[in-house]
Amino acid sequence: MYKLYEFPSSGNCYKLRLAMSQLNVDYERIPIDVTRGESRTEAFLRINPNGRVPVLQVSEGVSLPESNAALWYLACDTPLCPTSKLEQAQVLQWMFFEQYSHEPFIATSRYWISILKAADAYREQLEEKRPKGYAALDVMEQHLAHNSFFVGDAYSIADIALYGYTHVAHEGGFDLQAYPAIRGWLERILRSQNYIPISH
Repeated sequence: MYKLYEFPSSGNCYKLRLAMSQLNVDYERIPIDVTRGESRTEAFLRINPNGRVPVLQVSEGVSLPESNAALWYLACDTPLCPTSKLEQAQVLQWMFFEQYSHEPFIATSRYWISILKAADAYREQLEEKRPKGYAALDVMEQHLAHNSFFVGDAYSIADIALYGYTHVAHEGGFDLQAYPAIRGWLERILRSQNYIPISH
């Protein structure tokens, strides 16, 4: 059975729980409180020297850190990953976009505001991240205005990767009212089979 080392309110950790729910994969959840330094203990650093969650333990002594790498591992040869070479590359394109252009701005803002409750302490940094977060949402809106999902018009791990933090973007101070295509996409995922909320 897989083991998922996670901080439950993390969108990166939620991505893996959502994928495993939708793939009917059994796993054990092991909570790691990053706000208390539990990802920096000697024991955890033996699992992931980078000191971050999530980490998916796939077998005894074999673990996969990095949420999107673990998503790819779980989704290979399942309906959540396309079969064509081009569409697989497009899935990776959006997953790289999520980690480079989306997560650093939307997820970090949410962490400071809603997890740490420290908006005042990070006010200047939040102001710097806001336009870049909206720029990422603009790219998503433009794509979703003409597509139901991100790759091949079918639900995939590209959608899961971007859903993880987009659906809680308001907790980072981002208003999605001006993004009807994104809001429609969020509703489609909410209705997907074996969906679970982040609080599950």
